[in-house]
Amino acid sequence: MNANELIKKAQEEFAILNKLPVNAVIGLAKREEGWVVSLEALERKAIPDTMDVLGLYEVRLDSEGTLLGFERKKLRKRGETQED
Repeated sequence: MNANELIKKAQEEFAILNKLPVNAVIGLAKREEGWVVSLEALERKAIPDTMDVLGLYEVRLDSEGTLLGFERKKLRKRGETQED
């Protein structure tokens, strides 16, 4: 699978399992066991939108695009720009 196919597969699998809208794809990395796609998903909508709560998720896929697992790594407010 190419990078675009892996990202699309990760987004589809994530949406089926979580029912959360994917806000952005923020990373793709090759690992020994396959691929890790980092997604940001809208956890809670707020007004103003800078107070929306976003979750950073890592979705793990094998080289054929089969879901191996996913994990939420972090929560942040949309308006936060500081890196840890």
